[in-house]
Amino acid sequence: MSEHSGHLHGTHDDGTATGGSGTFGRGSAGGNGTSTDTGTGTGTGGSIGSGIRGDDAASVWDERYRSKPQMWSGKPNPQLVREVGGLHPGKALDLGCGEGADAIWLAQHGWTVTAVDVSAVALERAHSHEKAALARESVHAAEGNIGSRITWQQANLEEWKPEGSFDLVTSQFLHAEELAWQGPLRTAASAVKPGGTLLVVGHHPDHLPPWGGAHHHRREMFYTGDDLVRELGLDGPEWQLEVLTSRERPVTGPEGQHATIADVVLRATRLP
Repeated sequence: MSEHSGHLHGTHDDGTATGGSGTFGRGSAGGNGTSTDTGTGTGTGGSIGSGIRGDDAASVWDERYRSKPQMWSGKPNPQLVREVGGLHPGKALDLGCGEGADAIWLAQHGWTVTAVDVSAVALERAHSHEKAALARESVHAAEGNIGSRITWQQANLEEWKPEGSFDLVTSQFLHAEELAWQGPLRTAASAVKPGGTLLVVGHHPDHLPPWGGAHHHRREMFYTGDDLVRELGLDGPEWQLEVLTSRERPVTGPEGQHATIADVVLRATRLP
């Protein structure tokens, strides 16, 4: 899930609507994995879990994606851009990539990306978006065609385990009724190599958009920075917290409503 929507994927959000209802509209992951949304579509899409078998979860999310020609805005999550822009590129994992906006942005900035989502439909769109982006870049490239830096993987985030470790692991808006965020985010943290970076972004439970409806009463779907530190064991000696904050930003709802919400942003380094 790479956007913010009621998706079970990791999702991204920039506060612009494209036809998705946001973290609170899809039942909430990959760009992408599990999803969270504020009623503004922008990320990429994700994975789902508890109480739903992997095959059933994939079918559910495939149908949700098929219900709209585009679920997200196609723009990368602004917190990802802000926090990762200064890092030296290496191997990255985008957990819940949805329609691929974050993964494509990372690849364009030199990262080799593994992008994971539960929905094959989302991943097909993501791959198509990547091919279009590569074609545009190749027109201006002195060396000709530019090769892909992204490996797209379909998986249930509750069961998926990464192969190897990564210089960057990012998970955006992993909020879903069917999926407890703790397990996938612990998997994400475990995949960070020594010296690497973990970036987790989500909706603050006390600053949700007013059009979220019943999701406002499901606090367990969301997390604060302290929740993340505690559940992921980031207060131990092997981690250094670089950013732990809540950032307000304006968003637009599915009916054109305007509100201010807050993103929880955690960036940590696994110490060598």
